[in-house]
Amino acid sequence: MCVDHAKAQIRNFRLGEKQIFNRNDTIELSKETYVRPDWKKIDVNFLNSYYQQDGNNGAVTGGIGTEQLTDFTQKLSINLSTSENFRFNIDAAYDYYSSASTDNIDNIQSSDSASDVRSQFAIGIEKRLDDRRTSGFRLGTSIEYDYTSLNAGMNYGVISKNGNTSFDLNAQMFYDWWYLIYPQELRGKVQLPDNKRQSYNVALSLNQVINKRMQAAIMLEATYMNGLLSTPFHRVYFRDQNIPDIERLPSERLKVPIGVRWNTHLSERLILRTYYRYYWDSWGMEGHTASLEMPIKITRFFAIYPHYRYHTQTSVDYFAPYKNHQISNVFYTSDYDLSALQSHTYGFGLMYSRSEGIAKIKMPFKSRPYFSIESIDLKYSHYNRSTGLSGDIISLGMKMGF
Repeated sequence: MCVDHAKAQIRNFRLGEKQIFNRNDTIELSKETYVRPDWKKIDVNFLNSYYQQDGNNGAVTGGIGTEQLTDFTQKLSINLSTSENFRFNIDAAYDYYSSASTDNIDNIQSSDSASDVRSQFAIGIEKRLDDRRTSGFRLGTSIEYDYTSLNAGMNYGVISKNGNTSFDLNAQMFYDWWYLIYPQELRGKVQLPDNKRQSYNVALSLNQVINKRMQAAIMLEATYMNGLLSTPFHRVYFRDQNIPDIERLPSERLKVPIGVRWNTHLSERLILRTYYRYYWDSWGMEGHTASLEMPIKITRFFAIYPHYRYHTQTSVDYFAPYKNHQISNVFYTSDYDLSALQSHTYGFGLMYSRSEGIAKIKMPFKSRPYFSIESIDLKYSHYNRSTGLSGDIISLGMKMGF
């Protein structure tokens, strides 16, 4: 079954977490400088995470009821060079979730909607045009029981001659199809006009090394969506009647986030990473997100990094709680992901990293005889928001180089 509002929250939560440090973020570095990628190297990243949450505002039951959910994810990412100027990227992910919230679609406990498997696969190619410019293309897919998504994207990057400034352009489009499943009591009585959705995204980023200790970035993004933007098995209840309807939302939405990142070395053992994002969309929502991460070097190769994230948003124009909508409204939802809320995410991570490798393993019959484990990253985060939803996620990432 496709994700309900709780599962969507998990995805957003995971996307906000930096599970594996980038190559130029390794704790060995004493200065915030740009590190050109090694095109002769094979990088393999493994990620495992476990997430659980609970709350009392399930969108499947009209804004009331359980939001209990657990989710286990495994992800593999491979960067493989075929020559000095071409590199392939392969990403594969699998996650299994069990949800008491979506189990209420049929009003039968332990029905088929109680759990689901989601799989993702993407492959891309990146070409080095010269020492300063790169371009790439990417294709991917995501499949669930009632949901299929295809996507394609391109990217272009430029680095200044001195390596202190970089500009990146990314564009991506998504084509999604739903298998429409309605709440049990409304089947044959309601219908949505379309089962398709298209999304188009453009993102620009400018990264600047200010000096030996400071680095800043500005990010601008725009996403346009059209088609089916509501979830067919979300119920909505009204003041003036007892029979619910399904969630109904406009067929178009424009999202515009703007972000600023600033990193600095406060000392040889203490790094400060900050981030702020402003969000606006055409449904009436505005949001502010600020995050702080402070890696503390215990040794040259080992660090602990506490982190904190604060988010606040207004509701969309079409949100109202259980039995607060009027039947005369054209659009309506009781999904608390679209309500006014504040949230806090905090936790800590442990990382051991060294570019020459934590451990090396000899590979037989190879001219390049070693692959090395370069970093291990363990992270825990607790999430809670003003609507009563809370969750915990723990992740383990490992980076290997060949």
